[in-house]
Amino acid sequence: MKCFTIALLCALTLASCATGKTVALREGLTKAEVINTIGNPDGFQRSGDYEALHYVDRQINGWLLTNGLNVEKIDYSVILKNDRVVQYGQGRIIERGTNEPPFVLLRQR
Repeated sequence: MKCFTIALLCALTLASCATGKTVALREGLTKAEVINTIGNPDGFQRSGDYEALHYVDRQINGWLLTNGLNVEKIDYSVILKNDRVVQYGQGRIIERGTNEPPFVLLRQR
């Protein structure tokens, strides 16, 4: 029974390390909630009711059992309309033409 308890504790410890830092964003959050969750953006753009927040070359650290320490840098972007998240994810934002919403997120693969 003692070995089982130790094995269970080890497994739970490794599982908690494997999750790494997650970004808890969702549609509908305010700009203040986004900044509180993932920090100040590296840049932004505004066009009418829309705003784009840019997080450039951000480092994400997490422990993976398969290859040890995972250090990856990504661009992350958030598009807001009337101070509410409408789109977010890995990638960069570009500006569109005049008859469309002004920003579109180009996702990284």
